[in-house]
Amino acid sequence: MSATALAENVLAKYEPVIGLEVHVQLATKTKIFCSCAVEFGAPPNTLVCPVCLGLPGALPVLSRQAVELAISAALALRCHINPFSRFARKNYFYPDLPKGYQISQYDQPLAEHGAVNILTPSGHKRIGVTRVHMEDDAGKSIHDGFKDSDRYTYVDLNRSGTPLIEIVSEPDMRSPDEAYSYLTEIKQMMQYLGVSDCDMEKGQLRCDANVSVRLRGAPKFGTKAEVKNLNSFRFLKMALEYEIERQVELIESGGKVVQETRLYNVETGKTVGMRSKEQAHDYRYFPEPDLVPLRVSEHWLHEIQSRLPELPAGRRERFVRQYGLREYDAEVLTLTRATGDYFETAAKVSGDGKTTANWVIGDLMGLLKAAGIDIAQSPIPAAHLGELVALIGKGELSGKLAKEILPRMFETGDSPSAIMDREGLRQISDTASLEKIIADVLAANPKQVEQLRAAKQPCSAS
Repeated sequence: MSATALAENVLAKYEPVIGLEVHVQLATKTKIFCSCAVEFGAPPNTLVCPVCLGLPGALPVLSRQAVELAISAALALRCHINPFSRFARKNYFYPDLPKGYQISQYDQPLAEHGAVNILTPSGHKRIGVTRVHMEDDAGKSIHDGFKDSDRYTYVDLNRSGTPLIEIVSEPDMRSPDEAYSYLTEIKQMMQYLGVSDCDMEKGQLRCDANVSVRLRGAPKFGTKAEVKNLNSFRFLKMALEYEIERQVELIESGGKVVQETRLYNVETGKTVGMRSKEQAHDYRYFPEPDLVPLRVSEHWLHEIQSRLPELPAGRRERFVRQYGLREYDAEVLTLTRATGDYFETAAKVSGDGKTTANWVIGDLMGLLKAAGIDIAQSPIPAAHLGELVALIGKGELSGKLAKEILPRMFETGDSPSAIMDREGLRQISDTASLEKIIADVLAANPKQVEQLRAAKQPCSAS
């Protein structure tokens, strides 16, 4: 029996238990404890200073912007913001960790006890959030070469000191699909808030997954394994699917799951052991002596809260209620804040939310996809699309003709009215206007009218 060919009835005996630790890079211009710029793709080791290099005598200074972004994220996750939190040193050795420790938060985090709602086939489900804490990132190790004699590791410390938050969930997810939905909701929230761009290719959103299995109905959790450094939604799902099957196969064959840290190998589609519990780091946390405790006043908290935008979940519900959209359409239109903003602007101009949604989701997104751009770069302003829908509703433009005009709007950026007037495409639906045009045509062509009337005369019997 292989970990990819277990019978469905065997897998069905077991229930996965999944919790995620999500690392989100905060969208600050500078690092969390110094004034070095945060910039992806800069030449190696050029965005560094004595503070982020951990040189003796250099003192960290906490970024106010990083704290405000972290609080915004925690509020969106419905967490309680602790008025008093403290930074700690998380001690471990790694070549790309110049200080020999990571500045993080341990027993007194910024925020706790939140929740995220996700949509499952059986309805909405609450996923608990244990805590949200702040920390600085390590550098980056780049491994080169395949043979031992030609293997090199290069260290780029530009990323060292980049501000992060870690969002730790409760072990409330019961399938890879639920984990996928949870991470999707987290990403959408952070992007809506402007907390992070969440570009996984740039390492701005990373995830560690804790997974175990137990017999369905069993009260106790099984022994968990942690799968580290998952940097795509697809790899998260694939890694969880493999790891669940691996643990079930191990138990079914009489073995025991060992608590360990594992890595997902993209090429083989399998997780591999990295270190066991006995070899795991003893981080030896202790309070960071160079940073005073972080105090969040009620005034500061209310100020940040007042600036929060409408979040994806609330916007989806409002779109269904206000515009009469299907849940699926509302979900598509709230995938990004820019898409939701575009739709609402167009719908206000058109006065018809349902029809506007159809044009945005269908025709416009088709043009955007073909051009390889997103809606924020659309050459058709939202007001112009709303005008197009309004013209259809007024009977001044047929749906068929509108589909011909839209690509011209995309090419030129012109309004539909400008294109219609320029190319003589305006449809006339007013009865009096149509009757006058017909009368003028008939008066200008008397010979053709007589011929038509003669042709319609009934033939006399011979």
